This record gives sequence, C-alpha cells and structure tokens, in this order.
Amino acid sequence: MQTERSKESGAPVQDRRVQRSRAAMMRAAVRLVAERGTTAIPVTDLAEAADVSRQLVYLQFGDRDTLLVEAAVDLVGRELLPRAESASELVRPRVLVMARHFAEHRAFYRAMLTGSCAFAMTRTLNGLFSSLNRKATHELFGELDPDTAQDLAAFVAGGTGTVVNDWLIDGDDPLDPEELTNRLLRLGAVFARTHHAPSAEGHAR
Repeated sequence: MQTERSKESGAPVQDRRVQRSRAAMMRAAVRLVAERGTTAIPVTDLAEAADVSRQLVYLQFGDRDTLLVEAAVDLVGRELLPRAESASELVRPRVLVMARHFAEHRAFYRAMLTGSCAFAMTRTLNGLFSSLNRKATHELFGELDPDTAQDLAAFVAGGTGTVVNDWLIDGDDPLDPEELTNRLLRLGAVFARTHHAPSAEGHAR
C-alpha cells in the first residue's frame, strides 16, 4: 500500500493525492503573495488557502520560504516555459513571452525579490535565464568547451537577471513588456558587435 513516504528510501511517494496537495499549496502561495504584496505570510494562512493542514506544509516543503520558491519554479514551469518553447525559434518572440509573463505576475515576483527569500529567488531566476540563454550564446559565440559555455551562460544570465529584477521592482506601472524586450535585445546586439568586431591586432595589420 502506498504511503506518503516509502519505507525503503524515506522519499515522498508522488502519488496523485500528494501531487494535488503540493499543487494546491504552490498555487495558493502565488495567489496570497501577489494579493498581499509580501512574502511575510503565516504558514497557517497558506495552509488554509490550500485547504491542507499546517503539518502537511512542513512535511512537503520543510518551511515557508522553500514553499514560496518552489511555487515560483512551478509557476515558471506551468506558464512561462511552455509559452516560450512554442513561441518561435526567433529570439525576439521568446524574449517578449518572458517579459509578458513577468509583467503579468509582477506583484508576485516583486514581493519575492524584495522579501525573505530574495536571495534564493534571484538564484532561481538566474538559473532560468541561464537555461534560456544557452541557445542564444551558442548562436553568438559558436562551439565552446562545456565549462566556458556554462560560465558564459551564467554571466549573461546574471546581467539579464539584474535588468529584469530592476524592471520588476522599480519600473513604472503598468510595465511595458515591449520596452524590456527592446532593452535586452539592444544588450544582445552589443555582445554581437563586440564578438564580431575586428581585433586591435587585425587593425594594426
């Protein structure tokens, strides 16, 4: 018989009931953080909104901030990534999809980036941008050794994350996804010009 934890490994058994309760808690977390504009939400409120017990919140996530960060990951996985993957192979439509997603959920992301789990949230978003940037960096710089490719993707992701975070936190209402898209593409164009520009040694010749 299935239980919430397997006797052999102690790991949660992802049966349908557990999946439903986890999904309910993560969606409740997104909704409450967006509505209240803060991550300082009692676990009791999160549990009540998800119609689960406080004990189940701790059992599934360990603490509140872990639940909130996992809720952000879930939101990205449910809404942003499928849209980005189906948008186009072209860079602009994919960047615009990302910008529209963050604008749509600004209240949630702004609270996450300024609240108790801001550090974990920033690392999570940088990881997202790194994965989204890998194809673009490959197109721009060609074949690189794996370590350099990973470092370059992380470098570009950090810069992208800084621009997006500032836009989410301090941008004028309503946020303009087209404006953010243009900013990021201009930065990409600078990288492209720098990469393809003749070297100083070449000019000397």
